[in-house]
Amino acid sequence: MKQLYFFLTFCIFLSSINLSAQDSIINDKLVIGITPTPPFVMQENGEYNGLSIDSWQLVNEDLDLDYEYKEYASLGDLLNAVENKEVDFSINPVTVTNNRMQRMDFSQPYFISHTGVAKRSESQIFSYLGNLFSWNFISAILILLAVIFIFGFLVWIFERKKNAEEFGSGSRGILQGFWWSAVTMTTVGYGDKSPRTTGGRVIALIWMFMAIIIISSLTAGIASSLTVQTMNDEITGVQDLSKFEVTTVKSSSAQELLSLYNIQHKEVFSEKEGMQLLKDKQTRLFVYDEPILRYELKRRGLDNEIEVLQKTLKKDYYGYSFPKNSALLEKINPVLIGVMKTMEWNSIMADYE
Repeated sequence: MKQLYFFLTFCIFLSSINLSAQDSIINDKLVIGITPTPPFVMQENGEYNGLSIDSWQLVNEDLDLDYEYKEYASLGDLLNAVENKEVDFSINPVTVTNNRMQRMDFSQPYFISHTGVAKRSESQIFSYLGNLFSWNFISAILILLAVIFIFGFLVWIFERKKNAEEFGSGSRGILQGFWWSAVTMTTVGYGDKSPRTTGGRVIALIWMFMAIIIISSLTAGIASSLTVQTMNDEITGVQDLSKFEVTTVKSSSAQELLSLYNIQHKEVFSEKEGMQLLKDKQTRLFVYDEPILRYELKRRGLDNEIEVLQKTLKKDYYGYSFPKNSALLEKINPVLIGVMKTMEWNSIMADYE
């Protein structure tokens, strides 16, 4: 009985030590890791602001914890700091991924977004002219001319002797056959030339019916080659990015996505660098978090030069990131969930849309 009593006393003692340790961690001044990520984390006049900053301030109204921000130069440096417990946690918009969940813990998502694609805006006129002189258009025209020539030549074979006044002989006769074939196919029917031999008329009959099918198919092909195909039509999934020169931010969830699908890409340290590459025509596409892309376009006044495609690649969930087994997660998470349901948070969200 005494052994059981001492065992229970010992367990209670250990539990009290653990709780005291957790309370001391929470009561100490917290170090919150951040890296500038407009519109979530920004700095103006020496003060931090943004959507993530606002969310933490609402959470801390309930917790009333003492804290300070520690800024890192890049997202990769920030994530390493969280993983290595250099900071207590981070409020930056970090997308929850399987790979990251093995390295750190995450709170309830406080923002739902998408991975977007930005590209330089293109003139529709220049795109049309480019398609006009494309190989698809030229090849369609060449096929059409070849078919016309074949049937014109076959008619000339039968008509060159018995209908020499209309089809003639030699190269001139072949050209006359080509003219008749083109006129017949387009159903213009000038009547200046017509087959008189049985063989010529058989070829003409076959050509009349075939021309209806051929001209319809070729017309559709030519129209398709002249149609200005937007990048929204070309990109239907992540795999389609392999056709373009792609850039993304190092250590971002977009970079993980591109690596997962083996998409060759350049890496930069921030969205500012990526946008600059687009502006300078040093990359074709910039893949990154959609709200950050749109905010950066608006902030820099690049709406007329760069656009974000309507097609997105995946859904992203932003949460606070914590070192593995952090005692802070259980303390902060319930409060964060409550904040997400308040009218004040909805009002803040509306201001950033």
